[in-house]
Amino acid sequence: MPELPEVEVTRLSFADRIAGAHILGIRMGKPLRWPLGAEPETLVGQRVLAVRRRGKYLLLDLDQGHLLVHLGMSGSLSFVSHAPEAGKHDHFDLRTSHGVLRLNDPRRFGAVVYAPDERDVVAQKLLGKLGMEPLDAGFDPLLFHQGLARRKAPIKQVLLAGDVVVGVGNIYASEALFLAGIRPTTPASRLSRPRAARLHQAIRQVLARAVQRGGSTLRDFSNAQGEAGHFQLEAMVYARDGLPCKVCGTAIRAMRQGQRSTFFCAQCQKP
Repeated sequence: MPELPEVEVTRLSFADRIAGAHILGIRMGKPLRWPLGAEPETLVGQRVLAVRRRGKYLLLDLDQGHLLVHLGMSGSLSFVSHAPEAGKHDHFDLRTSHGVLRLNDPRRFGAVVYAPDERDVVAQKLLGKLGMEPLDAGFDPLLFHQGLARRKAPIKQVLLAGDVVVGVGNIYASEALFLAGIRPTTPASRLSRPRAARLHQAIRQVLARAVQRGGSTLRDFSNAQGEAGHFQLEAMVYARDGLPCKVCGTAIRAMRQGQRSTFFCAQCQKP
């Protein structure tokens, strides 16, 4: 599943090129996770002002309203001057004066949703309960610790929930917890303020590095220019079960938490 770094990398790969473009037409393929929420022809003529990100959602700001794009489990965007004929898994085309933005999504868990305003019930349903943005200046260590203190669940699952801090997906949660020296099973409420501060810094460091490396390509992720990510080549624990820890040499362990795989070093990461 594309996580925050992959979504941010995707945004960076086409945001400048589509800014200022006028919408010329919209092609809808098979139904996605949620309906568009507007008749496609009503969006024709609007201008794309900018592309922002909130968590794992891309927000295309229009003259009037916003298009909220989610990549789901297997989605990817491409932005090209002239798109070829739509394929089997190409379910949405935004044809603009600067090129065609196309959503390819084999599993169709992604979505493109129109909201007339960010305060609208549609936008609030998708964005209203998201936690702090980890790469923004507003990601405050004290507020982060206070949020963790209210949660008794294991820290790894709290990070994945997205209501304290948004976008720390499975790969990056495992990597940040390793960097911070925290066992994934540790109850979030047990983390002291200094340990929470280390985790806060580790989250920022891991996500920033992942964006720098183009995200992680485990199967078929690529940005809007068709470029794969390379962060997975630097992983310290993720998908390295049985291999020696790069720090201490202890074999990396794997376990299941909430139906997701977790990887950690029992020597470097303390409960």
